[in-house]
Amino acid sequence: MIEQIRQLYESIPHRLAPLRQRLKRPLTLAEKILFAHLDKPHEAELERGKSWVDLRPDRVAMQDATAQMALLQFMQSGRKRVAVPTTVHCDHLIRARVGADADMQAALQENDEVYQFLLSASRKYGIGFWKPGSGIIHQVVLENYAFPGGLMIGTDSHTPNAGGLGMLAIGVGGADAADVMAGLPWNVQLPKIVGVRLTGSLQGWTAPKDVILKLAGIMTVKGGTGKIIEYFGPGTRSISCTGKATITNMGAELGATTSIFPYDERMASYLRATNRAEVAALADRFAAELRADPEVEQAPEQYYDEIIEIDLSTLEPHVVGPHSPDLARPISQLAEDARKNNYPLEIRAALVGSCTNSSYEDIGRAAHVARQALQHGLRARTKFLITPGSDQIYNTIKRDSQMEALTAIGGIVLANACGPCIGQWQRDDIRKGERNTIVTSFNRNFPARNDGNPETLAFIASPEIVTAFALAGRLDFNPLTDGLQAPNGAIVRLVPPQAPELPAQGFAPGTAGYVEPPADGSDVEVIVRPDSERLQLLEPFPPWDGKDFERLPVLVKAKGKCTTDHISPAGPWLRYRGHLDRISDNLFTGVVNAFTGEVGKGKNVLTGETGVPFPKIARHYKAAGVGWVAVGDENYGEGSSREHAAMEPRYLGCKAVIARSFARIHETNLKKQGLLPLWFTDPSDYDKIREDDRVSIVGLRDLAPGKPVTVILHHADGTEERILCRHTFSAEQIEWFKAGAALNLMRGQ
Repeated sequence: MIEQIRQLYESIPHRLAPLRQRLKRPLTLAEKILFAHLDKPHEAELERGKSWVDLRPDRVAMQDATAQMALLQFMQSGRKRVAVPTTVHCDHLIRARVGADADMQAALQENDEVYQFLLSASRKYGIGFWKPGSGIIHQVVLENYAFPGGLMIGTDSHTPNAGGLGMLAIGVGGADAADVMAGLPWNVQLPKIVGVRLTGSLQGWTAPKDVILKLAGIMTVKGGTGKIIEYFGPGTRSISCTGKATITNMGAELGATTSIFPYDERMASYLRATNRAEVAALADRFAAELRADPEVEQAPEQYYDEIIEIDLSTLEPHVVGPHSPDLARPISQLAEDARKNNYPLEIRAALVGSCTNSSYEDIGRAAHVARQALQHGLRARTKFLITPGSDQIYNTIKRDSQMEALTAIGGIVLANACGPCIGQWQRDDIRKGERNTIVTSFNRNFPARNDGNPETLAFIASPEIVTAFALAGRLDFNPLTDGLQAPNGAIVRLVPPQAPELPAQGFAPGTAGYVEPPADGSDVEVIVRPDSERLQLLEPFPPWDGKDFERLPVLVKAKGKCTTDHISPAGPWLRYRGHLDRISDNLFTGVVNAFTGEVGKGKNVLTGETGVPFPKIARHYKAAGVGWVAVGDENYGEGSSREHAAMEPRYLGCKAVIARSFARIHETNLKKQGLLPLWFTDPSDYDKIREDDRVSIVGLRDLAPGKPVTVILHHADGTEERILCRHTFSAEQIEWFKAGAALNLMRGQ
């Protein structure tokens, strides 16, 4: 890897020189990294928010849930070995229930078939494989692979975690990953760039987490769509490398393409602590290319599309939620908000860790709070769960006694995996539908996200604030101002936590294994049982027949927030991520029907039957040879990068999705699978769609970049309305549509 990094760094000045001349201005950090990875820089158009560019990523990373479909697609390409360094990380399929050891053993038994497939495919195609228990993908990437100035794509929406180490890391769907693994460039619209200027330094209880929670409240869950968030200013140097990673990780909640920090001495320290001193030395030599040009910080308004200022010295700890990560307020306002909105004040569970907040510093600050409690005889007053981010973190906090402090107040240590953060939490303490409050240091809190219960109200805060909440057991507690009653009756005030950002003795090595692929995997057989319910080899989707879409029924019109969790729920469905037919039975089961208010059910217009599960209707339409459309509200498809939310509609006969707006990754996923994502030119046209409408999409032979598409609504009363829709297809992406899928086009080439 070191030679690859050296070659990249040495090439950057030469690659950027002609582009500086074309633009006639200094460059931001994000631009430097993007332009250094252009496939054909002399041909590339460079207008932010409009131009489509081809990029050559340095790496691909995949987690086990999404890797299944990505590898199944890659296998269709006919390539014998991946073209870029690639890794698979087994972190999503481990259910959290009892504790690390028991949960891990259960996962190994339940998912053996999937793990064998992933391992065999990795060995055959030259992919590094991280066994279950090794850690969460983003933490393992940060510890081993991320490097300043690199470009990586990953099949998980929180891939931007590596931005904390100065890497431009972007979440994508599996089809994008399959393309890059097969040696094709990655096609993406050149994002706009938001500059976030940080001044001052964090004080007291305020943590890096609070920077992104504050920003989420400012930008909202769709404010970052089509944009890169680039942090700059003197405050950046006051935040640890892993603290920066927390901030860039959660940029995904704003819809941002990715987020990035400039290279500094905190990153160099982390590289050296994780046995990458050579990378740090190289980065120090080329530091000027791993930061924005000096003129950018001196006059940022001339170079960023938008600027936001945050003073770290005055920033108060924040708590966001429930149900959306942009419902933000400082902790001093939480008690009032909770009472005003009738949120349950009793906290039923407090959860620390995840890919977002499980660094040595994070766990150390939580442990400092726990040690204070132990001194006064205090214990957690609610269920308290801790998820280490990696085997390396687990072993280090065990050696240095942070784990001992957390378990001594009642904490239960879970497996080094995603667990409760992604719905893999098997709760035995509540019934589904029971309204309850939890607090987490995770990144996402949509309804049913953590435990499958839509009535769980999840609030997000820093690990130290979550630990304090665990001790209080109440949502109206503020550790900055309130005390806790000790067993002897004394009122105890917690002091602001402190912890080193890196272990003084160095990190303890991990023990759970990494499997290096053989130099030649041609003799390795990929293991897929013909009768499997977990895995299914893919058949190509049919190409477009060259005709307009005539009189298609509306399967679903989604009301309000419609994330990929609503379109293709996770939780128990994770086990079917490698079996397209089986997992398609969850299609739209979490969506609110705009016509009836029902969840997951609608009307079969062929039979007239109502209250029918959407997957059942879709299968009936498919069997009858009838295509259909789906209609979405604002920011349709936000959240997880899971491409199943695009593949399932395509598999069951969807032709187009029409929405007020789309989240970036999901819109690309729809295009990759040969679907038409169309935007209402007039967002109010959403209201014109009726339950019994038939929809025609005409003029498709003339589909072209920037050209509107005509949609005809045939109402049941015999009237018709014509509306215009826009799209974001590039010329190349239109070829995906015509071929029936991007993968079909690649296979043909």
